[in-house]
Amino acid sequence: MYLWNRVRGPRPLRFGARLLLVAFAQFTAVTLVFVIVNNDNQLYGTWDDLLGTGNHVRAVPVPPAADATAAANGPEQPKVVQQFGPVDDKAVPKDVRTTDLKGRVSGVDGEVLVWTPPQYDDPAFKDRKFPVVELLAGFPGSSSAWFGSMNVSKQLAPLMKSGQIAPFILVAPRVVLLGSHLDTGCADVPGKVNAETWLARDVPQMVLDNFRAETGPERWAVAGYSAGAHCAARLALAHPNRYHAAVSLSGYNDPMGEPASLTAKDAHLREVSNPLYLLQHAQTPPDVLLYATGKKGDGYEDALALQKNAKAPTAVTPVEVSGPHLTSTWEPLVPSVFTWLTQAIGKTG
Repeated sequence: MYLWNRVRGPRPLRFGARLLLVAFAQFTAVTLVFVIVNNDNQLYGTWDDLLGTGNHVRAVPVPPAADATAAANGPEQPKVVQQFGPVDDKAVPKDVRTTDLKGRVSGVDGEVLVWTPPQYDDPAFKDRKFPVVELLAGFPGSSSAWFGSMNVSKQLAPLMKSGQIAPFILVAPRVVLLGSHLDTGCADVPGKVNAETWLARDVPQMVLDNFRAETGPERWAVAGYSAGAHCAARLALAHPNRYHAAVSLSGYNDPMGEPASLTAKDAHLREVSNPLYLLQHAQTPPDVLLYATGKKGDGYEDALALQKNAKAPTAVTPVEVSGPHLTSTWEPLVPSVFTWLTQAIGKTG
């Protein structure tokens, strides 16, 4: 508005200059809205994520078969001590640390965020090992989303101090591995990415190598929202030797629920990536507990289908919620989710 009447020159030049002023104003307005939405939901953590130029796949080896009794990579692997530093995100609490992990089995490289409970550094708990919850963002989604827009550590720290919720180690690995235009579906896709191996083997092994974490699956869980909820359910059902519980917030069973998913583009991968298929075709029902929330038309029917097909010891708890498909709907659920996780994997003895 300040420059509108100060444009000089021939009429066509003034018209063009004013058109540019309008276009600039529109661009800055749209950019502002995008930044606000991104900050609220932490969809993109870096410019590479936004532009789809980031690639975190170093190699795509054929993962060796996992020993059903071994934790992650197996006892034969030497420990790898990681260097941890602060998270470069103002929305994330300062007590959250991050490390750049090079997946030994998956060939995936990416950041992993870790938060330890208040009791972790308390001398009274120096010999104590802690249960672990792996946190998966949706797609697109930043590894810091659970600690930023979901405020998981801020909400849980006082509840852990008071003893209302068990002290968990919280771990949030990168889930966007092939840029913002391709969702891995948290699957091992031959020749493209070993996302499942990254999440279910490399990340847990890093936690076991560097923290006082419980080793047995009965003290591990995985939780996610949206596309991350789909991943949480399928990872737990496919790896009961690593996870005993899973939380799905507005997730889906059929990978077609995420059009950008690589697993939706392949008939076989689409079938075997469906948590419902895993339940229906398991030789032995997995010893896994599922907590699945959603509103009608956005995950609730999928949760009911899982409950209907679950056979003991598998158990599914569907919970109907209301609200849009946004972190603002899932953030208030954090205390109730972790109250359930306390019963599922947090109790000692």
